[in-house]
Amino acid sequence: MKNYIVFDLEWNQSPHGKVDSIEEFPFEIIEIGAVKLDERFCQQDEFHRLVCPQVYKQIHYAISEVTHMSIGELKQDGEKFPQVVQEFLEWCGPDAVYCTWGSMDLMELQRNMRYYGIRNPLPKPLFYYDVQKLYGLFYKEGAKLSLDAVVDELGLMEERPFHRALTDAYYTGRVLGRMGEMMDPEQFLVYKSVDYYRLPEGKKEEIYLEFPDYSKYVSRVFPSKEDAMEEKAVTEMRCYVCGRALRKKIRWFTPNQKVYYALAVCPEHGYLRGKIRMKRVSDPEVFAVKILKLTDEEGAQQIYKRKEDVRKKRSGRNRTKARLAARDSRR
Repeated sequence: MKNYIVFDLEWNQSPHGKVDSIEEFPFEIIEIGAVKLDERFCQQDEFHRLVCPQVYKQIHYAISEVTHMSIGELKQDGEKFPQVVQEFLEWCGPDAVYCTWGSMDLMELQRNMRYYGIRNPLPKPLFYYDVQKLYGLFYKEGAKLSLDAVVDELGLMEERPFHRALTDAYYTGRVLGRMGEMMDPEQFLVYKSVDYYRLPEGKKEEIYLEFPDYSKYVSRVFPSKEDAMEEKAVTEMRCYVCGRALRKKIRWFTPNQKVYYALAVCPEHGYLRGKIRMKRVSDPEVFAVKILKLTDEEGAQQIYKRKEDVRKKRSGRNRTKARLAARDSRR
């Protein structure tokens, strides 16, 4: 039997900004809140703990304004993180299916575990449900709304303040439950997300996912963007419906060195749009996330236009450089 663990974290940071911030530990968890839902998304239990900070022992003013927590409250009622996270993971149980609002909570949970030298028992790759993403996908054409906006839109508001871990977890669970009432849960449960904190360590661990209307590939880490773009698995275009390898009509190009686009045509299923997003690990190391999605004539024309815009900008820069070089040569 599945247990859907909908959880939320509140975290603190250096009150003095980046100057006194630890690079590998920018956010210290100060509160964990969670609700446990059954397969019908009905709440069965809840978990709540405060964490006494050991690193950033003053509350950043912005965190205090949002959460209304004080360092005195955390010192008096909080426990140390290793104890809290152990209790939380035991409460979640071995069949936990994690759900969050957004993509940051699982990353920060694992980053805090790593900082304290706690063995990470979560599965790898770690799949979860991003409720914010799911709601946007089915009801907002992909737009991502804030939790309080969605709660208000669905008429779920209660006398519980936002920006506390248990309350935000509770409301996220309510949104998930309402989605399960409005549609067949199987329609959205196929859209699982994958956590990027622990990346594939080699080619065999690279992740390939297929969804009803697109496919996703997550690569291992490469020394640079250039190395990533030389890897066949990163750049190949394959129709996720029939599996056919396709020849590109527009080869991969980039307007900004962070996102790459391409276009191919499947003789059976039509245009296939490709998008590669380069995500930095540590400069210059990157990993690639590739999305392939079937599109129509209008979508294909958008790729053509984007390619032409890039060509025009590059041509303009080259003409400017040539004029500057000619001017300097006459001096």
